[in-house]
Amino acid sequence: MRLRRSRDRFLALLASAALALAGAVALPGTAQAANLLSNAGFESGSLSPWSCSGNLGSIVSSPVHGGTKALAGAASSSDIAKCSQTVSVQPNTAYRLTGWVRGSYAYLGVDGGPSTWTQSPSAYSQLTVPFTTGASQTSATIYTHGWYAQGTYQADDISLDGPGGGSDTQAPTAPSTLRSTGKTSSSVSLAWNASSDNVGVTAYDIYSGTNQVLSVSGTSATVSGLSPSTAYTFTVRARDAAGNRSAASNSLAVTTDPGGGGGTGFKQAAPYLYLGWGDPPSAPSVMNSTGVKWFTMAFILSSGGCNPAWDGSRPLTGGNDQSVINSIRSAGGDIVPSIGGWSGNKLGPNCSTPEALAGAYQKVIDAYGLKAIDVDIENTDEFENEVVQDRILNALRIVKQNNPGLRTIITFGTSTTGPTYWGNRLIERASALNANIDVFTIMPFDFGGGADMYGNTVNATEGLKTKLKSVFGWDDATAYAHIGISGMNGLSDQQELTSPATWTQIRDWANSHHIARLAFWSVNRDRPCPGGGVVSNCSGISQSNWQFTSITAGFTG
Repeated sequence: MRLRRSRDRFLALLASAALALAGAVALPGTAQAANLLSNAGFESGSLSPWSCSGNLGSIVSSPVHGGTKALAGAASSSDIAKCSQTVSVQPNTAYRLTGWVRGSYAYLGVDGGPSTWTQSPSAYSQLTVPFTTGASQTSATIYTHGWYAQGTYQADDISLDGPGGGSDTQAPTAPSTLRSTGKTSSSVSLAWNASSDNVGVTAYDIYSGTNQVLSVSGTSATVSGLSPSTAYTFTVRARDAAGNRSAASNSLAVTTDPGGGGGTGFKQAAPYLYLGWGDPPSAPSVMNSTGVKWFTMAFILSSGGCNPAWDGSRPLTGGNDQSVINSIRSAGGDIVPSIGGWSGNKLGPNCSTPEALAGAYQKVIDAYGLKAIDVDIENTDEFENEVVQDRILNALRIVKQNNPGLRTIITFGTSTTGPTYWGNRLIERASALNANIDVFTIMPFDFGGGADMYGNTVNATEGLKTKLKSVFGWDDATAYAHIGISGMNGLSDQQELTSPATWTQIRDWANSHHIARLAFWSVNRDRPCPGGGVVSNCSGISQSNWQFTSITAGFTG
């Protein structure tokens, strides 16, 4: 794994506009932060207490960011469809307004104060507006709106965090006996016992991990938009009209049901295809010869700063890479891009925040309307870097939230017995950060594993399964359904031999254990050259053309 792939020896939308908000301040340390807005996620199914200009606001069930409802504002050539809500606040106090919006020039702001906007029409983007109230200010009007002649915008999960106004400082009691009353592959229904308050409870905020996902007025809710066979941890907090928030309820762990195909419902046979070297073959010809439908396209790197490009130099659209992707799709297939790798200038270290990195990933997603992305996290700059590991995981959590149905894959090295220290940390942090990763793919080669590549691959995968079960609380079947294997055909960089017969054994084992993904490095090398060593355009062994690809095409999970 340390030397990683022979390719390393040959590796030579519109930007979102935002106001620069000066002097951002933290919430006061002495005040308990709470969402002061009512019907913040529009889950009541009505606008109240929001009001919209020109009666241009409505509640829609798609597209949503969280839950089952969102606000839609039909901005026209004469009306920006401004929707607002006024709440009580305290003077001389710092507040933080956040919300998810979608549409061209969709705004979020506070009357008489700052605002910001997005230019992303195709996906939800999170906006943040910190502000401090005036010396005598006791109310604030929060708003969202579109822009003239830019069409309908959507807004969801808006939050104003800070202390409420008025004299009521007593928080409600914590909700009790949080329980699950039902679940599907994509939703969990919850119920809890009511809280009490000296004035009255106005809302209950539901959290998945540390993220607030819903706000409701009653003592039950259904959290939707979840992934199959995935463990979630829920808590609930009560809130009163003054914004006082209770302690959390008991914590409840629930694993969603399997998808239609079992496990995550996601199965992918996707060998790597690299257009940067190695005499790239015609992808449609390979598809026609082998029956393979997916390719993992390598590699998305930084072209400077937080800007994605193929190999860090070729544009996302308009070049040969897009032409090849178009030809694959015309032949009935699809691609998943590999972002990162062992070498080169990568996005993880170059994007300074999870939000910026998520924006770079979003550019790739938007360029091709992707169904899945793979982040190949390796080397000391990403894999063995705690800050960058967390940044990548948080960015993947954001793009999962912004792109319902998108599958996220993490690919990383392994030992012969399972994840290394850094692999274990990656899995633990994926759970702690609620990253909701669909597939953890290991690369069982270049670990000095010796001759038994089948046995070492199985042992490494079983070690990964054991770790996933321990961290996420999954059973065997669920853990296998979140696992991928990415091998190296023929000779690896460390001269480990994976023959067609061995790869067939690995594929059959993968099918019998119903894992999610099977890949190998690479289709460029899936040609014979016995005695040829580790080179870019053949496997170094005796085989037929595209033999490993044909074997991989037989992976069904």
